[in-house]
Amino acid sequence: MTVDSSPAGRLDRALAALRGLAVGDALASRFSVPANHPLLKDRALPPGPWRWTDDTEMAASVVAVLAAHRRIDQDALALSFAGHHDAGRDYGPAVDRLLRRIREGGDWRELASALFKGQGSWGNGAAMRIAPLGAWYADDPEQATHQAEISAYPTHQHREAVVGAMAVAAAAALAAAPGGPPAPGALLDGVIALVPRSAVGAGLRRARDMLDYGDATTVAAVLGCGRRTTAHDTVPFALWSAARALGDYEEAFWTTVQVGGDMDTTCAIVGGVVAAAGEVGTPPAEWLERTEALPGWLAAGAVR
Repeated sequence: MTVDSSPAGRLDRALAALRGLAVGDALASRFSVPANHPLLKDRALPPGPWRWTDDTEMAASVVAVLAAHRRIDQDALALSFAGHHDAGRDYGPAVDRLLRRIREGGDWRELASALFKGQGSWGNGAAMRIAPLGAWYADDPEQATHQAEISAYPTHQHREAVVGAMAVAAAAALAAAPGGPPAPGALLDGVIALVPRSAVGAGLRRARDMLDYGDATTVAAVLGCGRRTTAHDTVPFALWSAARALGDYEEAFWTTVQVGGDMDTTCAIVGGVVAAAGEVGTPPAEWLERTEALPGWLAAGAVR
């Protein structure tokens, strides 16, 4: 079995991952407490519609740029982020200001590099939006990591944020590979081999060592779950959760959301990676129906 590398095949995979990302983002954003809270232990679904956040809005720009350019064009991506920026979608304050200034004519290269006293942002924003790109490059995980690296720079230039994006893209590409989703250990081994040494990489190695742990709360206490909103506090746990449930979207979601932290972002990452695995990772039909439709501005050719 081979991967469909045609533009249509790539787009179908990217849109499937985008829908999975949107469901995870939108549903998790409805929880104000972790899902293992006594009031939520029955896993009851909140009423719809579930409105997605900046995670989905930015991921839609990634898909739109891939559909238009067949690769990441940084200038086009920055302009799409800024042009479709809706401040009501829960953007972080630094990126919110950055996108406003790009929309006013600022140069994203200067603006992004100047964040946080010239260190650049090491937040989880570049990772939260990138799973559809990994699905697009299911035939070439190395290219997925390269394009993810390029995609991070318009908003996140700290090395940890960049590596976080690379790791999530690699996971989605490996999940979407032909022959069905890989085993948990194989997925994380593949990701670890594709990303450079970093705090994110160290966290992924710890995640690999904890795959046999059944208590997500314990794992999150070691790896982090996005409470600090940094890439290295977010990506290792999210990929631990995704790796353990590539064929079961519901289980992946509940495992992820139950620990709290930056729930919409961790669930967006997990939802995108799991949905990249194809039909076995598709969100339940009822969840898709309750989730807000993808942005209407996505090019007509990019939505099916």
